[in-house]
Amino acid sequence: MIFTDEQGQFDAIIEAEEKIEPRDWMPEKYRLNLVRQMSQHAHSEVVGQLPEGNWIGRAPTLRRKAILLSKVQDEAGHGLYLYSAAETLGVSREEMMNDLLIGKAKYASIFNYPTLTWADVGAIGWLVDGAAIVNQISLCRTSYGPYARAMVKICKEESFHMRQGYEIMQVLACGSAAQKAMAQDALNRWWWPTLMMFGPHDSESANSQQSMKWKIKRQSNDELRQKFVDQTVKQADHLGLAIPDQDLKWNEERGHYDFGPIDWEEFARVVKGGGLCNDARLEARRTANDEGQWVKDALMSYAEKHSKSDVDQVA
Repeated sequence: MIFTDEQGQFDAIIEAEEKIEPRDWMPEKYRLNLVRQMSQHAHSEVVGQLPEGNWIGRAPTLRRKAILLSKVQDEAGHGLYLYSAAETLGVSREEMMNDLLIGKAKYASIFNYPTLTWADVGAIGWLVDGAAIVNQISLCRTSYGPYARAMVKICKEESFHMRQGYEIMQVLACGSAAQKAMAQDALNRWWWPTLMMFGPHDSESANSQQSMKWKIKRQSNDELRQKFVDQTVKQADHLGLAIPDQDLKWNEERGHYDFGPIDWEEFARVVKGGGLCNDARLEARRTANDEGQWVKDALMSYAEKHSKSDVDQVA
């Protein structure tokens, strides 16, 4: 079928479950929606290093230190993939990073909670990375090609992160009474913020609804949240830990677990900068940016010098 207008061709590609590529025509709102989502995703990967990076030097064994260090390095790599993919939309990495540093851009609200004990590292891997996988698996089928391809690699690595976290919780849950209590406390504190990660209810999220129409998102916030709850309740049962929700129960008619109301006022407060660690997270990123500026300057100088040398040799 031949289309005489660009919008018609774009709509046909979306409808046919094919990929929009960087050189294809796309509506400006589609591009801006992608820039917002992909940059927020990249920022979340980079900021997400901080809660766990805080425990690298305090992990209980050398093996645990090595595993955690590897995981934190993976998160940095995920940020790199996503920034690179977002750059294909005509936005520079410097622009995206500056928006983060000045507080204009958002990142996942979950990373504004503190890691108080070693069990929190396990809870992040099990719950937070588990929630991320639920969301990101569907993004492997997103309509924008570079984003979809980046997600394939990221999902493979996130699956290891989730298993690492679950294994930490399993060891603690099977340990002493104090260790099991530590694991339960971490679950109690991270459960509800993890459910908030999926975003507001579908009816209250204009961005989510538009992203669904363009097939940037393949499942709604509520669908993804329900999927996460259904799979995680069984995992908690296996660990012998209790989900901190008195309203949690299996609904035979729906074929899903019912769960209690989410505190959306807390979610809004954290997103707007009122979380326990919002200021500390941004300050850490600003400090890293400032202290690493000399490295970027040196690399740019080296690149410019050798680029000029190559041009001179050709001439």
